[in-house]
Amino acid sequence: MEQEILTLAMTLGNVSESDRERLAVLCRNARQELERGLRAGVTPQDCGDALALAAAWLALADLRTGEAAAGVTAFSAGNISIQTGEQGAGDVLRHRARRLMAPYLPDEGFCFRGVKG
Repeated sequence: MEQEILTLAMTLGNVSESDRERLAVLCRNARQELERGLRAGVTPQDCGDALALAAAWLALADLRTGEAAAGVTAFSAGNISIQTGEQGAGDVLRHRARRLMAPYLPDEGFCFRGVKG
């Protein structure tokens, strides 16, 4: 599955061959992160292709975040403003991955609370 995730991430992110090794590590970590977060009783096989796609998106998010951290992301002085990189691109990919895996992860977005009347 790791090779499938890596191939998918390289294709979706248009990643150069020179970044292959770095992306492979990120793909492996993304897969492990998602598998550790699965709801009780859910196996990686239950997720089908969603796990591979979500792991690829998480790996690309981490890659983009690392690239953005290396450069200037914002600078202002008077009327002059400088900004580089894809600010927020990693967050968008991470959100998409979590939304795709939502049926397989514990529900963290809603809870009932009792209110005394």
